[in-house]
Amino acid sequence: MRRVRVKETRRALDLAPLALVVCASVVGALRSSGPAGRLVPWRSWLPPSVESPLGYGEAGVDLTGVVATAELKAIVLAVVVAALGFLLGTPLGSAAALARGRLERAVERACDLVQAFPTFILALAVLSAVRTPSRVHIGIVFALTAWAPFARLALSQVRVLRDAAFVEAATALGRGRAGVLARHVLPNLFGVVAVQLGSTAAAVVVSEAGLAFVGLGPPDGVSLGGVLDQGVAAMLRAPHVLVVGALAVFATSAALLSAGRALR
Repeated sequence: MRRVRVKETRRALDLAPLALVVCASVVGALRSSGPAGRLVPWRSWLPPSVESPLGYGEAGVDLTGVVATAELKAIVLAVVVAALGFLLGTPLGSAAALARGRLERAVERACDLVQAFPTFILALAVLSAVRTPSRVHIGIVFALTAWAPFARLALSQVRVLRDAAFVEAATALGRGRAGVLARHVLPNLFGVVAVQLGSTAAAVVVSEAGLAFVGLGPPDGVSLGGVLDQGVAAMLRAPHVLVVGALAVFATSAALLSAGRALR
């Protein structure tokens, strides 16, 4: 009983950062002085105050509303991409490892091919060809490669599990490959693969911010990378903008990583 309580406490502590970031973002979005991205030129580069706890950026944009909204959108995008990668890659890698032979080698080579080419470079190439890239385009590009880490992890784990006694017993009792995969292999994989969910989601947040920083962000301009871009441009005039953007990216990615540990 005590061990169970310790595990539940650790899980709650791992989920706490993400809950805190989400709650703070919702509160920030609700208390901002207007819609995210609204311009008030006479407030340009003003420091944090009671009216705007995070201050103002270029052309008087309220950083509280922008950062709060951008964090919520980044978390949604990251969770969707990570979930797609998990749902596509885990069954594929598991089934290939159980089938052995050509399918196993083909999936392994496909993982090598996808992971050998940096996702960020692929995103730059694809989004540069899109006239007005949106979060949908960004999500599609990330989803094209998100499955590979999950498939590789499932491959390595199932290579061990397929020789386990309970898998051999289920096969000997006449259960088909699909049944063995669904009832015996995948449940034993989730604890290991769940950690990859947090890593993938955190990487999506950082990559999305990087794309916005180089000018390939969403057209509404509400992104953490856009805040970083403003901060670099006015590093000496308004250093609070760069600090706010950097801390927002760090807090969001770290919270997703911690949530991945909780799923384990």
